[in-house]
Amino acid sequence: MKTGPKNLITDIQGLRVGNAQDDALKSGATVLTADRPFTASVHVMGGAPGTRETDLLAPDKSVAAVDALVLSGGSAYGLDACSGAVDGLRAAGRGFRVGNATIPLVPGAILFDLLNGGDKTWADNPYRALGRSAFDTASDSFALGTIGAGTGALSAMVKGGLGSASLQLPDGTMVGALVAANPVGAVTTPGDRHFYAAPFEMGTEYGGLGPDTTSGLGLDLTSRKTAAMSPRENTTIAIVATDATLTKAQCQRMAVAAHDGIGRATVPAHTPHDGDLVFALSTDGHQVADNMLALIGHAASLCLARAIARAIYHATPAPGDLLPCWSDLNA
Repeated sequence: MKTGPKNLITDIQGLRVGNAQDDALKSGATVLTADRPFTASVHVMGGAPGTRETDLLAPDKSVAAVDALVLSGGSAYGLDACSGAVDGLRAAGRGFRVGNATIPLVPGAILFDLLNGGDKTWADNPYRALGRSAFDTASDSFALGTIGAGTGALSAMVKGGLGSASLQLPDGTMVGALVAANPVGAVTTPGDRHFYAAPFEMGTEYGGLGPDTTSGLGLDLTSRKTAAMSPRENTTIAIVATDATLTKAQCQRMAVAAHDGIGRATVPAHTPHDGDLVFALSTDGHQVADNMLALIGHAASLCLARAIARAIYHATPAPGDLLPCWSDLNA
């Protein structure tokens, strides 16, 4: 396996990602859309999720495909970023047709960043506009770190962010991940230098420092984030994707497998105070043999672990930050 040309989820042909953020708000939204509707499902393993229209992604529900997926900051307020993406899709004539009505289908998930030091004294909910802006600017290239839904994200010890990664399988199938990493747990080992996801790094995509050789990792659960706020301002929300043709049920299994990536990159993961959620999608690019499905799920978990580390690696400092960036501590 090797990374795709851009090492982004948009190495999967037809996918586009847009980001919008408000630096004073210390929050933002990320929209993933495609040239045409795509098959998708979802799996939740955190204890405190915030979602919109995820029920329709269950394999037994009648909706066959959706038009976009949204990741957003803002807790419950951030769910309105989906409305902005819906507005953009409607303006483009995209959506599910029912008679002469067009209904864009846009599931989404949020993370909690309301206490991260940003100005949250808005009169009108800003997230609909952020969602529309993210949709309007979607392209096959985008930045990582302090951007989009990752703008105000924090891990236990350092700033979180938006990350992405890809892998090409031996048969040419492409797999990718996109994540807004804001977990309860730490993404770096004690000392803030090495990443828990170091064994899965491709090249030097997050510094090339290698694994922490210290024994007993995972026992020290010190958290600057908890000390600065409370233990409830969290969640890692992600999208994994492939160009292999999958059913909704197979997408759901891909999402289940991809959660291993959160556990590999974050300690602890899937806590009662996280809303850890993974969407999985297929662009139906080509048929694959049944024996490829396990490898696709495994590749999705590797991409997600790497995307989480890349999110933290690329985070940049901003005025009023509550936590340092990894780059601040490892200059």
